[in-house]
Amino acid sequence: MPKRRTNQKRDYQRSDRLNELLREVLAQELDRINDTELGLVSITSVQVDNELTKAKVYLSSLDEEEQLVQKVSRHKGKFRKAIGDQARIRRVPELEFILDPSISASTRIDDILANIHATEKPNDHDTNDN
Repeated sequence: MPKRRTNQKRDYQRSDRLNELLREVLAQELDRINDTELGLVSITSVQVDNELTKAKVYLSSLDEEEQLVQKVSRHKGKFRKAIGDQARIRRVPELEFILDPSISASTRIDDILANIHATEKPNDHDTNDN
């Protein structure tokens, strides 16, 4: 039985390629926006649903402001226009901005590990003295 032909360049799904394309387009547009209230904001990832109609845009910031999502959402029209101009897709997905939970989770893990390490050090000295 002959093997199915596969295109070697496309080993991953269309949604994965679109996720990366949208992240690049949105990051470039974010650099172009001249809004001092935003501060230093990064787009960490984009996840498009299977129907390619909605996209979750994950944001990170050094400031970790609670209003960051609202501040970035004010420029949603500019972001969608940039996607429409630069990406060859039939329909521009609706954008939903979310703070990236992995940043705060990694900070919490670092804090826990530091606490564990700090509590183990005094115990190590007690065992060495005996």
